[in-house]
Amino acid sequence: MGAVTTRPGAAGASAFVSSAAPLVFLLDVDNTLLDNDGVQDDLREHLERDFGAASRDRYWSIFEQLRTELGYADYLGALQRYRIAGEGTVMNDPRLLRMSSFLVDYPFPERLYPHALEVITHLHRCGRAVIVSDGDVVFQPRKIQRSGLWHAVQGHVLVYIHKEQMLDDVQRRYPAAHYVMIDDKLRILAAVKQLLQGRVTTVFVRQGHYALDPHNLATYPPADLSVERIGDLLRYEFSEGRAVMRSHSMQEET
Repeated sequence: MGAVTTRPGAAGASAFVSSAAPLVFLLDVDNTLLDNDGVQDDLREHLERDFGAASRDRYWSIFEQLRTELGYADYLGALQRYRIAGEGTVMNDPRLLRMSSFLVDYPFPERLYPHALEVITHLHRCGRAVIVSDGDVVFQPRKIQRSGLWHAVQGHVLVYIHKEQMLDDVQRRYPAAHYVMIDDKLRILAAVKQLLQGRVTTVFVRQGHYALDPHNLATYPPADLSVERIGDLLRYEFSEGRAVMRSHSMQEET
């Protein structure tokens, strides 16, 4: 599966960087830069308020089923399936139009984690920052754009179905001497580490329900570096294979 991708400049410009960078940061979005758990909570409240608890639960069941089938979250696809599976007044309920507007026009900047944009600016001083996310081809890019993240990474955005399976494509598009993968999912970090070995430093951000799940913590090996929140990365300077504390003399080998 190819990527949704763009780069600064004229429309249709090449999606490939011509020369290798010393260091490329691969940044996840959901629950890494943006509180996606909070977005889902707001959606649940909206569904219950407009449609009732039973319809909320039905939509969420369809959403989870579709995520299992596709391998990524598809909010708008679940809404379409919710509508098709409905009967009578449910199928033709004009409030469904407002639900799609709620998703498309959601105030994503308000759900950015504190200092998320500052962290991207800081990482740009150390290397090249690239968003590498999983998701659908419509809603996920919309989320990245409306949140301000697209602009913050200067249009260096990749959206896959399973990003850990697309590392060859990532490396072709953004060749680097070393990579830093920043994610809230130990499963993703472990897969990337297994493939890139010493060419990647993995950073685990302990935000969101995946990061705090005891099963995940017990199942996957620890990352090279773990931080409690994305803003903590402002305390680090990165170079090939190392993360160095800015405020202390301590150097953490990764």
